[in-house]
Amino acid sequence: MTAKRSRANGEGSIFPYRNGYAAYAWVTKPDGLRTRKYVYGKTRDDVHAKWIKLQKAAQEGPVVTRSMSFAAYARYWLREIVEPNLSPTTHATYEYVVRCYLVPGLGEKRLDRLQRNVRDIQTWINTVGRTCQCCAQGKDARRIDHKRRCCAVGQCCGDLPSPSTVAHIRRVLRTILAQAIIDGEATQNVAKSIKIPAVRHHKRKAWTSEEARRFLESARADDDPLYAAYVLVLVLGLRKGEMLGLGWPSVDLLAGELTVDWQIQRVGHQIIRRETKTESSTANLPLPAICAMALRQRQVIQAGARLAAGDTWHESPLVFTTRYGTPIEPRNFNRFWDRRCVAAGVRKITVHDARRTCGSLLADLDVHPRVAMVILRHAQFAITMEIYTQVSSKATRDALKRLGESLE
Repeated sequence: MTAKRSRANGEGSIFPYRNGYAAYAWVTKPDGLRTRKYVYGKTRDDVHAKWIKLQKAAQEGPVVTRSMSFAAYARYWLREIVEPNLSPTTHATYEYVVRCYLVPGLGEKRLDRLQRNVRDIQTWINTVGRTCQCCAQGKDARRIDHKRRCCAVGQCCGDLPSPSTVAHIRRVLRTILAQAIIDGEATQNVAKSIKIPAVRHHKRKAWTSEEARRFLESARADDDPLYAAYVLVLVLGLRKGEMLGLGWPSVDLLAGELTVDWQIQRVGHQIIRRETKTESSTANLPLPAICAMALRQRQVIQAGARLAAGDTWHESPLVFTTRYGTPIEPRNFNRFWDRRCVAAGVRKITVHDARRTCGSLLADLDVHPRVAMVILRHAQFAITMEIYTQVSSKATRDALKRLGESLE
């Protein structure tokens, strides 16, 4: 008597398991080892369909056999990849995106399932772009009762993330999944297939030489203690963090040079001074006369502040400090800058935008083009000369030179 077959043709390794069925296939893991991977289902047909998919995946390449949740892997990525290797501000930015956007939406999903559901990820990121983040993150609800003014009192403020924010969320997700592939936790990066709205890059503002002159003359006339800081931003194009982190050991007034190798940053609830982000960010810059004279004036101002503060003075190598010798809060510098714009009667632009004025000021101050090329960090001399052909009126150039000479 012939025994009854327990499996139909083509079902392979399907067998009864608990209250349903199970099947397995031999697969190659990302580490190169061969092992069995199982699939489960309530009916034989369900398991057969899953088994066919598994067989196909095994033929196409490595298969992940055990997967962790996205939230668990994201925490590992922040702790072991980002924090030891990237800057504190980058870690803080990534941590915010993971905590406020990625984990709430994707945290419970397993990595192996996440990489197979492009449609779900597309729907999720579209929903993020249409959702008020004040409601989703409870921003207004975290305020004390008498200061709640919108979402927590039933008046949604419609705080939708901008296209650039959505793009940044996708960028962080793509970076996490790329590392998951390297670690053998995933085999494909679904974030590469997500479509998002185009980000429009608006042309950044800049001052004319005339506006920059009025700004500096206003600070000089009012004996603004941050006059030298404004000069370094406008004439040398220093970033805000580089200027606030500048130390006297990096300034050589006799040689007429300044080294950009430190920066001040706010990370969470503290201000830190750290080396510049990369070796390419470090530069030795020649000091035009107006910069050297402004820094000498700054030495005098700081000596007076140290004497006035007495025992409350905090000794540090910083060029720009508060009246007590402590680092200047970057956000406070923004406020000082904005007030000076109003006092000078010029267009209000950001400190970062002001760096774009640097080239035209160097031309109007008659700084040699080769020196300007070093300051502007141009790779080609022709780029510098293109800026130098766009000089201001003779009256503006003469006024700028007098401004520098007035400090002698």
